[in-house]
Order: sequence, then C-alpha cells, then structure tokens
Amino acid sequence: MTSLKVHLLDTPKPEALELLQRNCDPDILLTTGQLSAPETYEVLVAGRPRLEHLSGSPNLRMLVIPYAGLPDATRTLLQGFPHLAVHNLHHNAALTAEMALTLLLAAAKFIIPCDRALRQHDWRPRYHPPPAVSLDGKTALILGFGQVGQRIGRACHALGMYVLALRRQPENTIPPVEYPVEIFGPDMLHQLLPRAHALIIALPATAATEALIGERELALLPAAAAVLVNVGRGAIVDQGALYAALTRGRLGAAGLDVWYRYPHSQAEWENTPPADYPFHSLDNVVLSPHRAGASTETESLRMTHLAELLNAAARGEPVPNRVDVQAGY
Repeated sequence: MTSLKVHLLDTPKPEALELLQRNCDPDILLTTGQLSAPETYEVLVAGRPRLEHLSGSPNLRMLVIPYAGLPDATRTLLQGFPHLAVHNLHHNAALTAEMALTLLLAAAKFIIPCDRALRQHDWRPRYHPPPAVSLDGKTALILGFGQVGQRIGRACHALGMYVLALRRQPENTIPPVEYPVEIFGPDMLHQLLPRAHALIIALPATAATEALIGERELALLPAAAAVLVNVGRGAIVDQGALYAALTRGRLGAAGLDVWYRYPHSQAEWENTPPADYPFHSLDNVVLSPHRAGASTETESLRMTHLAELLNAAARGEPVPNRVDVQAGY
C-alpha cells in the first residue's frame, strides 16, 4: 500500500495532533504549518486556502475543509481547480442539533425573560406568564435534512412532534432514520409553512438559500404560534422581515445562533451588534453568538472525524461528505 501525504495548513494543538496521528493509518504521512516551498502533498486540510496553497503541490487531489460549509472565497478559488475533490467535516452535527433543540425549547418556553426576572427576585412571570407554547402534537418543519437536520428531526419526534423536512434532492437516498418523517423538495416550501409550528433552519448559505425566508414566508406560518430556529446561516432569513414578524405578533418566538454582522477583529468582540435591528431588546428572542458547534470535545471530535475521512482516502474507500462546489455545499 502506498503512502498518502496530507498537509494541515493550520497546526492543531499538540494533544489534538497526537489524537489525529494515533487514529490515522500508519501509511498516512502528516505535515503541518504554513508552506515555504513547493510540496508533494496529495491532501490539503484548510478552511480558507490561498492560491499558492492549491497550486503548491502538483500531486494535490483533495481539499478537506475542516468544518461544514464552503466559504465564498474558497468556492471562487476552486473554480480554477476543477480536478480537486472537496470534502467537509461534519464532526459537530450532533452539537449543532443539540443547540437547535436548546433554542427551540428556550424560545417556546420564554426561558430567558423568566430567568432574568427571577434573578431579580421577581416572581411575576409565574402569576402572569408569557405566552409559552406546547410542542407536543405540533409539527416541526426542518429546512435542510442532512446530518444536522436528521438529528433535529429525531429530537423533535422524541418531543411528540410530527416531522416534515425539505431537502434539495429528496429523491436521493439518505441513511434510514428510525422515526417517521415526510421529505419534500424545495418547491413545496410555501405549501408546508402553514403546517409548521416550529420552523427549524439547518441550511448552508448559497445563492439559492439567501433570503429564502422573508415577509411572505413568515406570514404563511401559523399566526402568533410558531417558533423559528436558525442554526444554518443568518442570511437565509431576511432580518427586517423577521424583526417585524416578532414585534407585530406574526411570529411567536425565535432562537438564533447565526447572524448578520460579526466582529472583524478581537477589538470588536465586545461591541459589535449582531444585526441591523435590535433583536436584543425582544423578550421573545433567544440569542446565541454562533457557537452551536462549540464544546469541550469539539477538537477531539474534529480530529477523530478527520482521521476517519483520511483513512477512507488512503484505503481507496468512498470518502464521505463530498461537497458540490457549484451548489456550494
């Protein structure tokens, strides 16, 4: 068996690198760090490679982006390298699904304003409770039914919800799920929204998904009773339409982990509003700073999944999580 040369552009922490080396087959040769001369690696692991990284090795045949999604700049750069196979890591799929469930429950039950009140010894939410909604027997519509969406569906089913899902290619085979779910194509979105008491977004950002949910779509949800959760990308939901629906009683609540504005440097970490509208002032919104995939185990999960992907490549087996560069995911 010939060796597989793999280069990690960013050097992992020592304990993470040791875990990766321990889980990789012996014939996988790992190097790390910035490149200073032409190399002969066959696999490059990098989230945002530059032109010189993709052209630095004549043997390069695979790019592994060590998280889910395809950055716009990387997608543009890859147009000049059509021979490269591009793969994602989905190591944080379970973590992201857990965050979606957390946001769904916290928003539906108005946990944040009740918590804030009781910290001030204020018991009024007990005697004049906010308009919390029950999820049992209701319908969840999941936009995006990949590894994250399938896990969200399992959790919603466990809560007693009916599960509907939209998938770009519903006819494509997915691993069997152990709960009942109806899967539709994107053209059915408007017909399904009136049934959705929970609208959960787990889609990537692409030209096709940008502003997918706007004023028209939000107006189709059950009035004042629906909860929207977004763990996909902020731009999928029009922020002005979302703010209006939340403040005018068209939408019951929202849980948001993805946003419209982000800090550009560490100096902006403490003073960057996440949107052009004051979502922070609304009691019916739960805010999370794009941390669905964060946990004390994230890096070990990343290295374990990366080793599994590299082992498949070294053995000549099907490599999981292939990215359609033209589609953007």
